[in-house]
Amino acid sequence: MSTLTERLATLSGTQLAGIRRGVEKESLRTRADGQLALTPHPAALGSALTHPHITTDFSESQLELITGVHGDAQSCLDQLTRIHQFVYRTMKEKDERLWVSSMPCALPADEAIPLGRYGSSNIGRSKSVYRMGLSHRYGRRMQTISGIHYNWSMPGLDTAAYFGLLRNLQRHAFLLLVLFGASPAVCASFVRGLSHELLQFNESTMYAPYGTSLRMGRLGYQSEAQSSVRVSYNDLESYVASLQDALTRPWPAYEAIGIRNASGAYNQLSTSLLQIENEFYSLVRPKRVILPGERQLHALRARGVEYVEIRLMDLDPFEPVGISTQTMHLLDVFLLHCLLTDSPPDTPEEIAEIGHNRHLSAARGREPGLRLLRAGREVTLAQWGEEILAECEPIAAMLDAHLERLGSQPSPSNRSSRAHTQPHAQALRAARAAWAAPETLPSARVLRALADMPGHSFFNFGRAQSDAAMQHLLALPWSPEHQAFFERATSDSIAEQARAEAADTMPFEAFRQIYVSPECLHVQTACTAV
Repeated sequence: MSTLTERLATLSGTQLAGIRRGVEKESLRTRADGQLALTPHPAALGSALTHPHITTDFSESQLELITGVHGDAQSCLDQLTRIHQFVYRTMKEKDERLWVSSMPCALPADEAIPLGRYGSSNIGRSKSVYRMGLSHRYGRRMQTISGIHYNWSMPGLDTAAYFGLLRNLQRHAFLLLVLFGASPAVCASFVRGLSHELLQFNESTMYAPYGTSLRMGRLGYQSEAQSSVRVSYNDLESYVASLQDALTRPWPAYEAIGIRNASGAYNQLSTSLLQIENEFYSLVRPKRVILPGERQLHALRARGVEYVEIRLMDLDPFEPVGISTQTMHLLDVFLLHCLLTDSPPDTPEEIAEIGHNRHLSAARGREPGLRLLRAGREVTLAQWGEEILAECEPIAAMLDAHLERLGSQPSPSNRSSRAHTQPHAQALRAARAAWAAPETLPSARVLRALADMPGHSFFNFGRAQSDAAMQHLLALPWSPEHQAFFERATSDSIAEQARAEAADTMPFEAFRQIYVSPECLHVQTACTAV
């Protein structure tokens, strides 16, 4: 069996140069007083259905900002920053801002949280009906939780290699939850009526003393139905077979809801355990770009995995756009570690262990001496994490050496620090330092900030950080060319939505039945819903 170093040596410069990443970032829109903005998706931001960079997630009040595909972390962050700048310059007319924390606050009554609306086309209506289904199944409050998805690919990888990466990523997900989890506290109103083990920080705030990411724990995307889904990542067929079962298996509680209510309005897209693939709230997903009207499982079966989507990253409330280039550099190193280390097949027992470790790391990840399960035996989280980070050293060194060979780093005359010449090694050093000093982790910083905040409340912390992010981004330079680019994207997206609506001739019910049919999940049958 070859070693990690030997496998690393087999990677070509073309493969390293071809690594690509992109970011999808969710954030709630709030008013100046910190309350959820109940206004519709701003018209100046274009069509949420067709805009390539600005859409909504679950709610009209929940923006999703999407970068393109980038060859380096800095260009990815630069584009994410420009998208934020345009959004803030648009929202400031109504004195709105983006909530910088993953966990929401100051929510209205559940039924008052507005669902995303995407126009009158069949695909637009299906998106709204899907969200109505989510609200019936999980409640609207839970759906307002926000995060960052990191999409990553490297040339020369086949589908089997991507699935090996995904298995290891799940095994070692605890490392990312502890390093980057930033949601150890929540407004007391969010957990009212829910079973939980949080402590009272004060009358308005609940928290987990050693928590890292409540978003990824039992308060997050959880349900009895979701917990019954056991998806294997051993190969493409195992994965799609597991999901196809969930997408076609009727679920009694959802059958009781029904497709339509008494007045004929739609309650959900289907009564199966999952309405569509995106309803499976996994830590990671194998993905590929889909064709119009195509289902994700059909695309995977037909053309294999194109990239992986890492879904467990919290918003960093201390970063204006929720993530930093240093975090992206560490993610790139970590993902290569997942790709290049041994990745044996998963088993039902290990899948249960991964779930156990996930919940422990999310709720108690900074607890001294915390022990996780590895192959049926207990190991301390601190020891296991340090082992992984130590193994990442040659990966960071190779990535930095590749950058220097490309000449992409600043010249010696303007290099202000070693961090500029070795960004991956610097990111890894920072991660190891934080791992050794848990009080410096983002989740610990949030709790210290709460203690220093007037009123000691999560609400006041989130509001202050959101205001600071807005002021920072509005103060950055903004060119007429940037403004013109986004104005064109806005008008183009509105025109594209209008064309889609004009082209629809199929009744929505016929469209829905085709779209959720089992045939649309198979490679032998092209979905013709659009």
